[in-house]
Amino acid sequence: MLNEKLVKRCQKLAFYGVVENDTVTYYRMSGFTEFSKKANPKEYKRQYIDEEHERNDVVGYSPVFSYEFDQFDGNKVHSDLAALADGEYTGTEAIRSIIVVDFTDKKDEAYGAVKRDFAVIPDSEGGSSEAYTYSGSFKASGDKIIGTATSNDNWKTLTFTEQQ
Repeated sequence: MLNEKLVKRCQKLAFYGVVENDTVTYYRMSGFTEFSKKANPKEYKRQYIDEEHERNDVVGYSPVFSYEFDQFDGNKVHSDLAALADGEYTGTEAIRSIIVVDFTDKKDEAYGAVKRDFAVIPDSEGGSSEAYTYSGSFKASGDKIIGTATSNDNWKTLTFTEQQ
């Protein structure tokens, strides 16, 4: 344990793609009280007649992030998610890209990052008496793209570069 270092939650941050004037800007997902991932592996299970035990293989994944945030006026990510929920958007209108940056994975002047499209699935709002809240989930709607992220504004926004 002497050389081991605890990874803090704030060392793996998410950035949400907001469409502005036909371009996508990735803003840091601040003000979120929950952003946790479930892998949801798809399994292939079978039992062969000559064996006493069942065999399992993972054949795919369907990741889901659950989210909850305290709504802040002027926060572009919160405004977009609230608009999707309030407007009851469906289909491709409710697809957004999220990039998760791993600040423990330094690569020269960048950090390791994973980008993926997600369907925004709103669940509830207004459940707190202290602040107006929204919650729901982001369900995978495409393949993950491995790359790196850099920022010119102290990680308020980022630039993603796909790995070649």
